[in-house]
Amino acid sequence: MSRALLIGLCLLLAACAARTPLPLQPSPPAAPLPLALQLERVQAGSLQTWWLVLQDEHGALRVSLFDPLGVPLARQLLRDGAWHSDGLLPPNSEARELFAALLFALTPTPLLSQHYAGDDWQLDADGTRRLNPQWRISYRAPLDFTLHSPPDLDYRVSALPDDKAP
Repeated sequence: MSRALLIGLCLLLAACAARTPLPLQPSPPAAPLPLALQLERVQAGSLQTWWLVLQDEHGALRVSLFDPLGVPLARQLLRDGAWHSDGLLPPNSEARELFAALLFALTPTPLLSQHYAGDDWQLDADGTRRLNPQWRISYRAPLDFTLHSPPDLDYRVSALPDDKAP
């Protein structure tokens, strides 16, 4: 019994420690705020399309995720180096991980070493970025990239035209 409990606690601690890192300090994204993005979540042959809006909220960064009808799916504020719930939506750990990976992907390359600890990320010769523990980012353009998370989860990200922003 105690061995099973110990293993369970170790797994729980490992899961907590394996969170996607946040910037050490706020970093300006590759485009001015507010920024509207389209995300296509692809997993096991299933495709979901979402909209994401990043905006400055009095020194904090508000990240809002919507379905194509404009229904909010997740809202978080990044303030003082931590996520804070925004609104009445239930906690969404997948969204927080996605938001953290997006912040890394949107950080201009020359600013990466100022905003992320050196052991949290790497830049490959082809421009692909890796963010520990699980993200790989492949770019087609600064606001057109794919976030890969093993084993089979991809988010295709592109700028959302102004006329489609939520």
